[in-house]
Amino acid sequence: MKIVVCIKQVPETTNVKIDEKTKNIDRRGLGGVINSYDLHALKAALDIKNQVGGEVITLTMGPDDFAVSLQETLALGADKSVLLSDRAFAGADTLATGYVLGKAIEKIGNVDLVLLGQQSVDADTGQVGPIIAELLQVSQVTYADKMIAKNENLLIKRNLGTVEQEITAKLPLLATITETINEPEYTNVVEIAKSFDKTITTWHAKDLDLEDSRVGQAGSPTIVRSISSPEKVVKQGHKLADDPVAAAKELVAALKKQNVLAEDE
Repeated sequence: MKIVVCIKQVPETTNVKIDEKTKNIDRRGLGGVINSYDLHALKAALDIKNQVGGEVITLTMGPDDFAVSLQETLALGADKSVLLSDRAFAGADTLATGYVLGKAIEKIGNVDLVLLGQQSVDADTGQVGPIIAELLQVSQVTYADKMIAKNENLLIKRNLGTVEQEITAKLPLLATITETINEPEYTNVVEIAKSFDKTITTWHAKDLDLEDSRVGQAGSPTIVRSISSPEKVVKQGHKLADDPVAAAKELVAALKKQNVLAEDE
C-alpha cells in the first residue's frame, strides 16, 4: 500500500507574533516542531504498513528549513519525503494549501491512502484534509480513531465525541486522525543516523501542474481582517466563614441565588 502522510511544521512556542500587514503568523526566528496530530497520523500509517506492507511518504509545504521536520519523519520510519518549497506558496490559506498538496499527491501517483492529523495546533481549522479529498475526488473519513487494514478495505472507528461510528472504507481514501488513536514513538540516535540514507525530494511550483490563480495569496479567498487577544476576565472570589456549618450555609445560599440549587433543596 502506498501511503502519503501530510505533515505541518508549527511554531515551537505559544508566544507567537502576528504580522500587522498580512495578519498571518510571523514565523521569523521561531523554532518549529511537527504538528502533534500529524505524528499520530504518521504512526497510524506505519502501523498499516506493518500490517500489509508498502511504503510511507511524508509530504509538507513550507520554506526549505521545514526539511528538518521531514528528516524527523524519516527517523521515525517513513520511507521518503517530499518538500514543497516556493515563494509562490507564501500566504496560502487552507484552500490554496490543500490545492498544492493535492497536486503533489497526484504527481507522486498511485497513492492508496492519504493521512493527516485532524487539525493543526496553530490554526485549528481541520479543513485541509477534506479540501485535498475533494480535489483528488476520493472518499474521506474524518476523526479516525482506529484503523485496521483488511483485504483492500480499511475498518475504521470514528470518534465523534459522544458518539462512535464503525465503518468499512474502500481505497483510495483520505482520513484525518485523532490524537487518541495511538501513542507516537520517539526518535533515537540509530534511527536518526539511518534517516540520512533516505531521500528528501524538493519540488517547486514549476514542478507541479498548477494554476497560478490558485496558489499562494492569489488562490486564498480567506481574508483575516483583524486578530486580537481575548480579554482577561478577573472574577472576584468570596471567602466563606471559617466555621464549617456557617460556610456550608453561605455556600447553599449562594448557589440558590445563582439558581444552581432550587429554593426547596
